[in-house]
Amino acid sequence: MLKANADNESAPSVPLASRSPGMLRVLQALLFVGLLCLWYALTETGIMPKFFFGEPIAVFRTMIDWVVSGDIFYHLGITLVETMLGFVIGAVLALICGLWFALSPTASALSDPYIKALNAMPRVILAPIFALWFGLGIWSKVALGVTLVFFVVFFNVYQGIKEVSPVVLANARMLGATRKQLLRTVYLPSATSWVFSSLHTSVGMAFVGAVVGEYLGSSAGVGYLILQAEGVFDVNTVFAGIAILTISALVLDAVVTVIENRLLKWRPN
Repeated sequence: MLKANADNESAPSVPLASRSPGMLRVLQALLFVGLLCLWYALTETGIMPKFFFGEPIAVFRTMIDWVVSGDIFYHLGITLVETMLGFVIGAVLALICGLWFALSPTASALSDPYIKALNAMPRVILAPIFALWFGLGIWSKVALGVTLVFFVVFFNVYQGIKEVSPVVLANARMLGATRKQLLRTVYLPSATSWVFSSLHTSVGMAFVGAVVGEYLGSSAGVGYLILQAEGVFDVNTVFAGIAILTISALVLDAVVTVIENRLLKWRPN
């Protein structure tokens, strides 16, 4: 009996997510509802002023009005287009530069201090400069997204090239592979796999770049709606915009997860 009790005590506890994923989702939903109820109670009793903290019912009503009128789809579409353009352009540029620097020791050595300096710089401060250069249209937000995505993908590509097995390279050279063939069949697949592994971070950075750029200066987009609401002290609309952005980010993350799982089936669990 004592031995059985000792075995039970030493057995590792199974996480709730593994035992019952459905129950975990229910508890998460209940926690969310509880937080909304707490928010409502605190604002209705005056503990938290409505002027500063808004009202959950008014926030929800604003979101419904946006959906019914269709206005939110236009602004959200602008934000998502900026996100996708920033991600694609930034990833392509980073892939090219990462391959070049990883395969050219001279270029890597010459550019090393500048790459480190640019990476260390808070790139959000470039938003006003991009607005001056490209105006308040989508391209200033795309440019900011590119600067945020570039370094995430660049360092992954660079590391992916450096991680190529010397044995694979030696075997390919023994079979008579040229430099172009090595680039196409060895280096590029290795670099691309590292790009795919950083999808979550890079797409998230592109989304952040689009929203921040809109907030600092734009004529459309969800960040623009938040900026306009802030200008007239409409905190409910500000929270509604934040909620829309949060939902969009979660959906975007789920889509990236599906794409990542399909493209990287070879990864070990």
